[in-house]
Amino acid sequence: MNESKPVAIDAETVPARIGTGYPDPYDKPCAERQKKPLGDAFNLSDYGVNLVSLPPGTWSSQRHWHSLEDEFIYVLRGRPILVTDEGETTLEPGMCAGFPAGVANGHHLVNNTDEVVAYLEVGSRRDEDDVEYSDIDMQVKRRGYGTGFTHKDGTPYE
Repeated sequence: MNESKPVAIDAETVPARIGTGYPDPYDKPCAERQKKPLGDAFNLSDYGVNLVSLPPGTWSSQRHWHSLEDEFIYVLRGRPILVTDEGETTLEPGMCAGFPAGVANGHHLVNNTDEVVAYLEVGSRRDEDDVEYSDIDMQVKRRGYGTGFTHKDGTPYE
């Protein structure tokens, strides 16, 4: 049964999820990241939409790529640094970036400024998606392995 959802909302009223589920110490650079799951307010199932805020000094995530999920970001406020395998690119409001599923190009945003960065994050919702973390000994294997964070050899984090 589909629960009735509003036609429109004020994004500021959506409760934020703060931090990440990463194991220690990988959670530290992202500890103040705030994500408002806007897509959930409308029961979107094919893709998710998050309004993300990065206070000064905060990362969006560890550098990563997805096996089956596309990702797209659109900068609303601030000047984050996009870090990819190609290097660093300063983004400004109105700029966007996209990351196709299955392309092994680790990416994340870093806020090295004194202002809050805000951006929209859009991604597909694929339950069987695997996530590889480019710079650290961490992965998420969802196809036949469970859903938790593990070392790259498959050993679970405590």
